[in-house]
Amino acid sequence: MQRPFLPDLVAIWGSSAEKVFAVGKAGTIQTYDGKEWRGMLRATTADLWGVWGSSAHDVIAVGSESTILHFDGRSWTAMSCPGGHLLLGVWGSSPGNVFAVGAGGAILHYDGSAWAEMAGNTTSNLWNVWGSSPTDVFAVGDGGTIVHYDGREWTRMASGVTAQIFGVWGSSAKDVFAVGTKGAVLHYNGSSWSRMNIPFSSDIWGVWGSSPSDVFAVGTGCLLMHYDGTRWTLMPQDSCATDLYAVWGSSASAVFAVGAGSSILHYSPGH
Repeated sequence: MQRPFLPDLVAIWGSSAEKVFAVGKAGTIQTYDGKEWRGMLRATTADLWGVWGSSAHDVIAVGSESTILHFDGRSWTAMSCPGGHLLLGVWGSSPGNVFAVGAGGAILHYDGSAWAEMAGNTTSNLWNVWGSSPTDVFAVGDGGTIVHYDGREWTRMASGVTAQIFGVWGSSAKDVFAVGTKGAVLHYNGSSWSRMNIPFSSDIWGVWGSSPSDVFAVGTGCLLMHYDGTRWTLMPQDSCATDLYAVWGSSASAVFAVGAGSSILHYSPGH
């Protein structure tokens, strides 16, 4: 009997522990209501690489073939995308201030009414984007690329590495983490980036935390790491051998990781 096709899930975001969205290959969208995961009606067959929302009724997913989808709480609809882009990441500070990044240094901005292209000062593929405010936004990508937006323009930052950087998240403007290939974990203290000491060499795809002393990172081979504010350690996991691509949580006690073959892990200490 042929196994059912289980597409990779590569990005995750939620408005709460009872409203979580995971997106992935072939237009796959899964949603969690606090009890179970369910597939949503596909609005595209394009691969979806990023998802973010301002609320459970305002969610944006981006992907290949210039795909930008919007969820209004009832259904997903396509948004008009300027140019032809492979979009890999999305983040915003509000419904009227959203950034999407992608291949070839593409950066798009949504002002609440339309998407427009921005000059990003790089041609490197950009894998993800995150910010602490509308005037403090980081985009990361190939070759150790990190570009920063100050509300006026994007400028290059010195990362000190040549690794592909896949994920970025921070607790504040002076506490930002970026992760990438071959165990690359970088930290930004508000003035410069430095490489953290990680005793692992696996590719790290995603990073998220609830505070400066509670940060999670996931990667190849079901890599699960935790940072307690002092050091990174491996987290125990049962019967998981798949690659994990993204991590997100609503709090320190409700964390989700997604990966290859529609894998979904839930971390809830004490439960």
